[in-house]
Amino acid sequence: MVGHRTFGTRDAGLLLTLLPDLVVIRGEERLAMLIRLVADEARATRPGREVLLIEAFRATGGITAPPGLWRGPGYPHLSIALRALHSDPARHWTVAALARATGLSRSAFFARFEREVGRTPMAYLTGWRMSLAKDRLRRRDGSLAEIGASLGYGSASAFNTAFAREIGQPPGQYALSTAQPAREDEPV
Repeated sequence: MVGHRTFGTRDAGLLLTLLPDLVVIRGEERLAMLIRLVADEARATRPGREVLLIEAFRATGGITAPPGLWRGPGYPHLSIALRALHSDPARHWTVAALARATGLSRSAFFARFEREVGRTPMAYLTGWRMSLAKDRLRRRDGSLAEIGASLGYGSASAFNTAFAREIGQPPGQYALSTAQPAREDEPV
């Protein structure tokens, strides 16, 4: 069986860099059963196909999965770090602080994170922050200073510089080019 998935977000980049290009699974009875169930869902035009994608990634978890977001959480130490980064992206994170939280040495944590997730911890954090920033900019959810502060940048200038370096354009320009139109009941 061959399938593909598209993501309906303009900011699928971070997620896509963390997913494998190809997943090959053999001999997984649970997945085979889900394929039969999803085929029934598809024939009846009911929702349910996403469950197949989730189960496919579960079946490839652990050391056999390629580096990325689906492999990292399979390691207890890394799942602690990923949860921390996602729950508090504004915090002034360091490799040392993340290593302490996971109970690993700095060098062991850094090497394992990069090997399993496919990015360094700080590159991952920056990508997560930029993903959150782009979402807020599209929704016009706050000023540049407010958005930057909520993501851990000490000033609008620091946020502007980091955003332009990562995304290739200043946040104000990005906001203008991608802003969602205001709803009628929303003040302009």
